[in-house]
Amino acid sequence: MFFSLGSVTALVAGIFALHVVQKLCFPYFWKDVFYLVKVIRYGARLEIFKITSKVVTIIDRFVQQAERIPTKPFLIYEGITYTYQDINERSNKLANVFLEQGTLKKGDSVALLMNNEPDFICVWFGLIKLGCAVAFLNTNIKSRSLLHCFNCCGAKTLVVGAGYNGLIFLEDNISVWAMKNESSHTEVQTLLDKMDKASDKPTPPALRAATSLKAATLYIFTSGTTGLPKAAVITHLQSLKAAAGFWAYGGSEDDVVYIPLPLYHSAASLIGVGGTIEMGATCVLKKKFSASQFWNDCRKYDVTIFQYIGELCRYLCNQPKAEGEKKHKVHMGVGNGLRQDVWREFHRRFGEIRMCELYGSTEGNLCFMNHIGKIGAVGRSNFFYKLLFKYDLVRYDMVRDEPVRNSQGFCQHVNKGETGLLLSKIGASSPFFGYAGSKQLTEKKLMRNVFVKGDAYFNTGDLMAEDAEDFICFKDRVGDTFRWKGENVATTEVTEVLGLVDFIQEANVYGVEIPGNEGRAGMAAIIVRPECEFSGKKLFDHVLNDLPGYARPLFIRLQESMEMTGTFKQQKFNLVKSGFNPSTICDRLYFLDFSEKSYVPLTNTLYGSILAGERKL
Repeated sequence: MFFSLGSVTALVAGIFALHVVQKLCFPYFWKDVFYLVKVIRYGARLEIFKITSKVVTIIDRFVQQAERIPTKPFLIYEGITYTYQDINERSNKLANVFLEQGTLKKGDSVALLMNNEPDFICVWFGLIKLGCAVAFLNTNIKSRSLLHCFNCCGAKTLVVGAGYNGLIFLEDNISVWAMKNESSHTEVQTLLDKMDKASDKPTPPALRAATSLKAATLYIFTSGTTGLPKAAVITHLQSLKAAAGFWAYGGSEDDVVYIPLPLYHSAASLIGVGGTIEMGATCVLKKKFSASQFWNDCRKYDVTIFQYIGELCRYLCNQPKAEGEKKHKVHMGVGNGLRQDVWREFHRRFGEIRMCELYGSTEGNLCFMNHIGKIGAVGRSNFFYKLLFKYDLVRYDMVRDEPVRNSQGFCQHVNKGETGLLLSKIGASSPFFGYAGSKQLTEKKLMRNVFVKGDAYFNTGDLMAEDAEDFICFKDRVGDTFRWKGENVATTEVTEVLGLVDFIQEANVYGVEIPGNEGRAGMAAIIVRPECEFSGKKLFDHVLNDLPGYARPLFIRLQESMEMTGTFKQQKFNLVKSGFNPSTICDRLYFLDFSEKSYVPLTNTLYGSILAGERKL
């Protein structure tokens, strides 16, 4: 067959024209296609697990990698390298200790309270190898909340790391194991001594075998609106999805992942450690994030991917400038909460590192990923994505603090570009597993009869907007939770603690924005009992002892009465809107001053120093 020169020229011109049209009208077409292909491929793998009832779990994947690449570094901690085989054998030792004791059986729940260290992972993996579900306890936990956490997930065994023996309580039905016995309790058993003598041979695979993706493997505690932490049920389905994050963004076995976040958070454990396993890569675990050591660590260990929260990147940008800031091998950051101004400054200071924002709560059934890398977006959607994942943005009344419903009682969609409450439909492909120990808490996260009678959606509690190009942007949190220092702060939990102070009659806790800082800082409007006087020193001592650092109110506002809604709920909208400026607020204001060890009057001078970043927050 012969083609004339004219027909060839026309064909080339046509192809070029299509290319130009695609670039102009559909600039992200191919990136979207390649990303969706990955999503569908991984989804098909999970569907096979479901159909065959043979689930290859995260621990199964780890054992496979340990057999495939036994001598490859899996974990680097404080300069010491642990291979896949090292961690596999040490976790076998722990599993065999409990197996020989006969105290645990498949299906039991075990609570783990430990700082970031290699043994956190070894204990986690060892317990999973016995078929147990592990509850990761927040290391900021106070003794008051510990028993509640046990009751939530049904744990009868507690494993504690160094430094936490002071929180140990002895109940008749709870067995306590410490890595090192630092307490005077003779009933506490020590793990390290027994692990040294235990076998490193694998436990029977049948113990860890899972036949359902919906089986619980972890409990991760989130800040609740009930006043106490909520135990989010993490199934094999959720853990496998999270482990695909780095891979979906283009990560590979050649990467070195830097994890400075606490392992009790899903970001570090599910995405960080799980993602490292999925790729067959190496991770560098930091005991605690240090802005001054960050880039030195990245250069020392040839880090290529790091995990972040928005605050982390701001702390790095606030470090004194130094020579060679762009001399490193980091090519990707994965996390959430990165503000646009910090994003741009981060690029300017440290190079064009690909920042991969993602969105999703620990217990949620929806995830967005900004695979394009557009500054300011937490994710991206498109026509095909919406076919796979059913979500909607609905109108929200900020004053009434509730979704807007029409005359038929159904929610209303927002228009493109408008801010709305993000809801995710619950179905077979996007189930919601809720919270352990409380059907009531699980039900509170659901919205029913949203668009038709009988439907059910997961209420994210987040206000989002979707622009004309289908990028998803986070706007704010609603209700009883706000975010500060990378943690979710439940206002009712803080309110309950403040209510224990003898001179406080009523408290209303909310979050206020401080320019130059991520999230919202805690503020409490309080009414002082008529027969009492406000004591900044007493309140300072109370919050210091009974609240973790991120949950302590930075500002106090004294009021004569509380503004209420028509349904007798505390009104927060106007309080949030008015902020903490003493020149515009008639009420007396106070600031949490660590130098004075007291709440001190918030003057205009002090207000100015806070805005200038001169005061510790």
